[in-house]
Amino acid sequence: MLQGTAAIGTTLWLGGESQSRAADSPNEKINIACIGIGGRGGANVGGCSGQNIVALCDVDERRGARSFTKFPKAKRFVDFRRMLTEMENQIDAVVVSTPDHTHFHPSMMAMGMGKHLYCEKPMAHSVWEIREMTNKAKEMKVATQLGVQRHTLTNMHRSVELIKAGAIGKVSEVHCWVGGDRGMPKIPTDKPEVPKTLNWDLWVGPAKDLGYHPSICPYGWRFWWDYGTGETGNWGCHILDIPFWALDLKYPDTVEGSGPEQHELTTPKQMATKMTFKDQGVDLHWYHSKSGPAILKEKGISGKGINTVFVGSEGILATGFGSRKLYPEEKFSDYKAPSQTIKKSPGFYNEWFTAIRGGEAATCDFAYSGPLSQTVLLGNVGYRAGEKFGWNADSLEVSGSNKAASMIRTEYRPGWEV
Repeated sequence: MLQGTAAIGTTLWLGGESQSRAADSPNEKINIACIGIGGRGGANVGGCSGQNIVALCDVDERRGARSFTKFPKAKRFVDFRRMLTEMENQIDAVVVSTPDHTHFHPSMMAMGMGKHLYCEKPMAHSVWEIREMTNKAKEMKVATQLGVQRHTLTNMHRSVELIKAGAIGKVSEVHCWVGGDRGMPKIPTDKPEVPKTLNWDLWVGPAKDLGYHPSICPYGWRFWWDYGTGETGNWGCHILDIPFWALDLKYPDTVEGSGPEQHELTTPKQMATKMTFKDQGVDLHWYHSKSGPAILKEKGISGKGINTVFVGSEGILATGFGSRKLYPEEKFSDYKAPSQTIKKSPGFYNEWFTAIRGGEAATCDFAYSGPLSQTVLLGNVGYRAGEKFGWNADSLEVSGSNKAASMIRTEYRPGWEV
């Protein structure tokens, strides 16, 4: 089971002349390798199960057991580098569903080999990593898709159409939020042994080794800055997808954030950020808030079933993944919805398969989802910096905050440098 852990060079291979063999016809199955196959990764393996699953990789034998058992003919690996090296000529595409801090290295190696890529949100662990992945996808001309599966929801389509049709006039503000108060986990004081089924060193990968603890691995990593990106990274791409799509947003010009006192190691239980898009004349607000943003009470809007409020010159649209409503209610009581212009998705994974076969790009390919993911992580930078800063998207440069500037790129531990 635990093959692939023998010594292999850790220098990341980012380029080359190898190209993926795309399926020659619409009926030919695509050869797919999956990295990270437990939890969300297991769902992604299932989403690709109609194709040829030729290789499976996971650092945790127990977490990967279900997928390993389901696809007994797939070759098993623990180290993604060995998998990609040994299987290079047998793989068309790669799915990366590991924790945030280990998205970048396997994704860049796969795309550098010309392999098509499906990656879970929020694409990577830092703004710089996301930009590098976006550029690599364009350079290598590979088909990509970010795991923003709610992009296919009917209610999102109809909401986007309302905004683009000018139902509420010129939009100047958007307020988006995720509820709950997950974050700031307790710092463990005990030091349990690493399970025999887990290769902890490979799980840590390029990040700082804080020591194994079950409150970190397999899931709690999400709320530790060295491994995850908090609830903002967890939900931001799903929710901010709505205004990004509706308003054709790309990169903010300024970012600022606030919240509870910061912890050096763990993500917050709540936070608020404001990002200004000067070209569109829009202020985009993002909140992690158990009670929702103040605008709900100010405008008399029910927060049930929604996560986004568009404020326009002619009215308000409150929407979410499953429901939407225009305000003032009396003004829009007889409103006739615009014609449907967004076609129904053939399925989120099918979009990617079609792109791999030479069809149109997937709806959340990196050309679209790269800027979205970068903005999500800039929200975290705004909270952690605790001060307003300017953002030059072309050069990835921060102005007005040395602290924010230090958070744009991740430092890697020895052996994982790029």
